[in-house]
Amino acid sequence: MEEIEAKFLDINVSELKEKLKQNNAKFVGSFDYKRKSYDFPGLKLAKEKQAWVRLRDEGERVTLAYKERIGVKANDGSISDEGLKEIEFVVSDFNLTDQFLKSIGLIEKFYEENKRERYTLDGVEIDIDSWPMIPTYVEFEGSSWDKVESVSKKLGFNWNEHARYTTMQVYRKYGIEENDYCVITFTEQIKKS
Repeated sequence: MEEIEAKFLDINVSELKEKLKQNNAKFVGSFDYKRKSYDFPGLKLAKEKQAWVRLRDEGERVTLAYKERIGVKANDGSISDEGLKEIEFVVSDFNLTDQFLKSIGLIEKFYEENKRERYTLDGVEIDIDSWPMIPTYVEFEGSSWDKVESVSKKLGFNWNEHARYTTMQVYRKYGIEENDYCVITFTEQIKKS
């Protein structure tokens, strides 16, 4: 299943919240997320498929996802920004799922936390995402690219400036290699030794 989401970086949060209010967007809630990313030893998923497994505690539910870049490899090894394939489902327990994944041979690449404020407008989820060490950005997710584009324009964004980045690509834009860290939280950032 294709993940239909677009990000806009370097946003003015207070202006966006005012536009959300003016357009009668529904506030869904504020969330503190924690997540772990996994791969096989030797990073087989990353190297062969530009993929990873993510376990995320969203507060009210815990999800497990397989995520894979969609795109063609360039000669320099980079991947075009075609988006993501995602298979996601709900699991019952963050710690037990972590133990299960490690028991079947996956290794933890890193642990991260972030904060999210979610709104909905015209059937599109609008997430204001705050991550450690980088500026806050907004992500629009919906059932079609037309809906995502329409809502982003309604809120004053230039569609030509949208990105189909993963969080790792956002970190790279700011000169930070997410894979260099084993922990990225608001209170501590620990580099791998």
